Amino acid sequence: MDGILEIIKQVLLFLFQHLFIWNMLFAVIIVFFERRNPKSVWAWLLLLFFIPILGFILYLFLGQNMRKRRKFRLKEVEDHLNEAIRQQEHQLKMKEFGAQDEDIKGFTDLIMYNLETSGAVLSDDNDIDFFVDGNEKFNALLEDLKTAEHFIHIQYYIIRNDVLFDRIVKVLAERAAAGVEVRVLFDAMGCRAVRHSYWRRLNGMGIQTAEFFPALFRRFQLRINYRNHRKIVVIDNKVAYVGGFNIGKEYIDLDEKFGHWRDTHLRIRGTGVSSLQLQFILDWNYAAGQNILQNELLFEGFEPGIRDDCKLQMISSGPDNTSEQIRDNFLRLIAKAEKTIYIQTPYFIPDESIFNALKIAAVSGIEVYLMIPCKPDHPFVYWATYSYVGELVMAGARCYTYDNGFLHSKGMIVDGKVFCYGTANMDIRSFALNFEVNVVVYNREKAQELERIFREDLKYCTRITRDKYAGRNLTLRFKEQVCRLLSPLL
Repeated sequence: MDGILEIIKQVLLFLFQHLFIWNMLFAVIIVFFERRNPKSVWAWLLLLFFIPILGFILYLFLGQNMRKRRKFRLKEVEDHLNEAIRQQEHQLKMKEFGAQDEDIKGFTDLIMYNLETSGAVLSDDNDIDFFVDGNEKFNALLEDLKTAEHFIHIQYYIIRNDVLFDRIVKVLAERAAAGVEVRVLFDAMGCRAVRHSYWRRLNGMGIQTAEFFPALFRRFQLRINYRNHRKIVVIDNKVAYVGGFNIGKEYIDLDEKFGHWRDTHLRIRGTGVSSLQLQFILDWNYAAGQNILQNELLFEGFEPGIRDDCKLQMISSGPDNTSEQIRDNFLRLIAKAEKTIYIQTPYFIPDESIFNALKIAAVSGIEVYLMIPCKPDHPFVYWATYSYVGELVMAGARCYTYDNGFLHSKGMIVDGKVFCYGTANMDIRSFALNFEVNVVVYNREKAQELERIFREDLKYCTRITRDKYAGRNLTLRFKEQVCRLLSPLL
């Protein structure tokens, strides 16, 4: 025992004696070998300088850069998409696409951008329903799950072992017993409170499970900063769900801490389902170490929509990509706005490009509406959010806090013509660190329906005026400044 303690003592002594060298090494890695945002670089350098030992540990757990790793790309996927992408590119370049279509007129450049960067093929025959209440969303989902005949694919960032998932598991077990292939993909960080024995119990029911970025020895998460934040359900290629709701009792208003949970989820029928199916398969293949692309059944049976005729593109982003597709899509939407921009997000920590674009839009006379929660679920993030909101208010934007519970809805509507909703928050983490998926919908009727929902939400909001923001106390100002300084790391 004394020998082990002596070894530990010598190791610690060595680390302390060479602290300056370790600091320089990490600084060189951050500055010269990893392409990072300058604000993030300075944040890490300051952290290493002022608290070197803790800084080392935080960098090992939070500072890894996954760009260019492309873990989730397969040659079969690129071959599968290549023909459709090239065909749409040709149509756009030859101006054969959307010349007479009011829904996409003026957005062909955005369609081209999403096509080039995300392989986001435009699907033009979809029906879309909105859910802003968790009980309504999960009741509809349960009914769709009961109709499954071939497969059910479920992916959520957070799945809690509580009353809501119990209801879902009951249906999944029944469908699995009937021969339906059931797969459940969950994020290790989001589901860290769920014991592995629980997932093994689901496996025993015939429900396949896979964990995204599992922790080392089930305790030490070396990639804690990277999370699969996507929420996707695909059933028999006929219906898909995507949006902000996770699985837990708080999402159906059973948690007193949050009260009413206000979110937005989309239910999609049509050939756009195939894009969400493909994204699920890519994530499943990586997490489960399988290649289910070889299962031809997974790409059969898509049914065209018959009601709404919505045109949509599914865009995804993650830290393995060299560009931030969802961020850039938002940026392009802001630039194209002529009259109105409506934004809902629980966390508003934009990077400089998005922030400046919104301020320019507000100063230019475009009506910019931003809605955030009135209460924090992550205090540091909330106070950083409030500092950015205040600056936007001073630029002329109309900013509100939602007072009827907790606002978790994530998306943007522009000019009542196009909207982008999904899993991505309007923050640096969603843009650069999380694996996210959003849907861009080019349909005036649906965009205006979302606008009406937004305006209905305003009845339960308090406006943050210039006078109110300027009159905040010193304690609040201090919280804002500290949290904003740390915002590149949040």
